[in-house]
Parts: sequence; structure tokens; C-alpha cells
Amino acid sequence: MERIRIGIIGAGRIGRLHAENLTYYIPEATVVAIADVAPQAAEECAHDLEIPRAFEGPTPIFEDRNVEAVLICSSTDTHASLIEQAAEAGKHIFCEKPIALDIPAIDRSLAAVERAGVLLQIGFNRRFDPNFRRAHELVAAGKIGKPHVLRITSRDPEPPPLEYVKVSGGLFLDMMIHDFDMARYLMADEVEEVYAAGAVLVDPRIGDLGDVDTAAVTLRFRSGAIGVIDNSRRAIYGYDQRAEVFGEKGTITVSNPKSNTAVLSDSSGDSGPPLYHFFTDRYTEAYIAEMAAFIGSIKGGKTPPVTGRDGKIPVVMGYAAKRSYEEHRPVRLTEIDPGLAL
Repeated sequence: MERIRIGIIGAGRIGRLHAENLTYYIPEATVVAIADVAPQAAEECAHDLEIPRAFEGPTPIFEDRNVEAVLICSSTDTHASLIEQAAEAGKHIFCEKPIALDIPAIDRSLAAVERAGVLLQIGFNRRFDPNFRRAHELVAAGKIGKPHVLRITSRDPEPPPLEYVKVSGGLFLDMMIHDFDMARYLMADEVEEVYAAGAVLVDPRIGDLGDVDTAAVTLRFRSGAIGVIDNSRRAIYGYDQRAEVFGEKGTITVSNPKSNTAVLSDSSGDSGPPLYHFFTDRYTEAYIAEMAAFIGSIKGGKTPPVTGRDGKIPVVMGYAAKRSYEEHRPVRLTEIDPGLAL
């Protein structure tokens, strides 16, 4: 079996996770090179996973004709440029979200992909979670009829480092962006308008940086359906990810999976296992399925399940939510990107 030869750019937490999954769980692919601005990180990952080559920069990966595809797992500010370089080098591309925090930069990178005729998949891993995927399938099959209301809850166990908050684009773009993607995915519909409320209730230092740590956003879909997303930077009980789609014929609920289903009942009441603590535990299966889908798209020559357009629209939604919060009014997505075709 001919394996797809992969180069990885970025040997941090997410780059290493993908490298491990490709090495241990995706027999149709092989990682042949890894690069990182911190050479030691690339060298350690290469040593641990028996990756043949490690580099300080991505250029050798782009120049290697034997590398068929690249994974871009570096810092957000490098994504758009690396997509353009990879496309020009004729490589298929998997890029972690977001493509960029600048919409014109997103457009330029997507245009480069289009010109080169390569495949691009964006890393919205929650689409590949078996629970959310099943909810999507049930909605698409018409099991609840026309969807009326969507509710998504997304809460992290603790806030990210302040240094991350300074450069992340804020809660609407670094955290809720996943929920914006899930809203489109679960409803199979486009959002036309958002209305956002936010507050600083977890850490005043986040407010000092001009961000919020608690937010709720109302969505109005093209079909007329309504959605509500709530986010918090800190849930003391664990990583909380839930969703419900309510329709004319019923409702679909996705609850938090746990490590086991055993419940102890005694004189103090009922107690069970805690929630998973973070995304790497909660979405273990999803990350493997996501990478298998990317490799399958390359081998089959088909459009990846999460396209560049899918990567762009949640960024537009994030900026619409930020403007809505700042101006205390509903904001249509076309106010942010007049050329957006919904």
C-alpha cells in the first residue's frame, strides 16, 4: 500500500498530537519530516516517533518533492502565509483553525489554494466527534423535521494563559469559533445575523486586555431558526461540551461523554466519574477521525469534509460577534464581509 508522505510544521502540543495519531493510527500515511521554530521540539518529536528528518523552518519540507501533504500546526499568525507557500509548492494542506485573524489574508490564502488545485482541510475537530457527527446525521436525515432552535454550551476548565489571550483574537475568535462552526454543521444552515453579550466574571486581567471571559451569542439562521451559544473560560467541574437541536418532530441532545458510566449510590447520594478535563481527552477519537478523513480525501481525490470556506465563515462570525458586543446591536455577517455569499 502506497502511503501518503506527510510533513508537519509545528511540533507543539497539537502538532505532536497529530504526529502521534498519524504514526500509530493512520496506516495510509507516514510522517517523513517535522519542523519547528524551536529546533529542539522538532528534534525531540522526530526522535520519539522515528520521523526521519527534523528542521528549524518549513522551507526544506516545501522543497521536498517526495512530501505530498503538509500539516500546518504552527502559531495562528503564520497560517495564511504557510498555506500560500504550501499551495505554491503543490502540497495538499491540513491547517489548524483559524486560517488567519485577518479576512483579506484568508481570502489570499484560499485563492492560492484554488490556483494551485491542491486540497485544503481546516482543523475543526469537533465535527469528527462521534456524538456530534451522529446528531448532524440525524438532523440531515430529517428525524426531527425542520430545526427550530439550537443550543450549544462550551466551557473550559480554566482560562488560557494571559500571553495567549493577548494574541488569540479574544474569546469570540479563539474559543467560540469552534461553536460557530458546530452551529453551521449541526443545522446544515448558514447564520445571517448574530447578537452577542459578554462579561468579565472569571479573571479581571482578561478584561484589562480588552476581552471577555463569559459570553452568550444569539444566532439567526437563514431558515429562520434561532441558535444560542454560551461560553465560559472556567467551569470548575471540567471540560463541558453539550448541544441540543430542537425541531418540529423532536429534539436531539448531545451530552458530555465520561470515562465510564458507573454511578455509586450510598448514604451521601449518587456520585459518578468527572468530566474529561481538557480537549485532548474529550476529543481523542475525533482527532484520529479528522486525520483519517484528510488522508482519505487525498487518496480519493475528493473535497475534504471541512473546506477553506468552512474555515473562513466562523472567523467572519467571530468578528460579527465582537462588533455586536461592542456596539450593543445585532450584526449581519455581510457587514463584516460584504462579499460573503451565504
